[in-house]
Amino acid sequence: MQADVLTMQADVLTMQADALTMQADALTMQCIAKINSLRINEMLYLDWIKLSV
Repeated sequence: MQADVLTMQADVLTMQADALTMQADALTMQCIAKINSLRINEMLYLDWIKLSV
């Protein structure tokens, strides 16, 4: 009986770890998207400067 409880607790901890990993992956993807967006904005700004000179 106690072994079953420990197994279930281990399963819960594994699921929590998986959830944290997915959250970290989502945050990483958001950061990558933001960096890409900033790079695109920088390129557009530099193009605008070149065209306005």
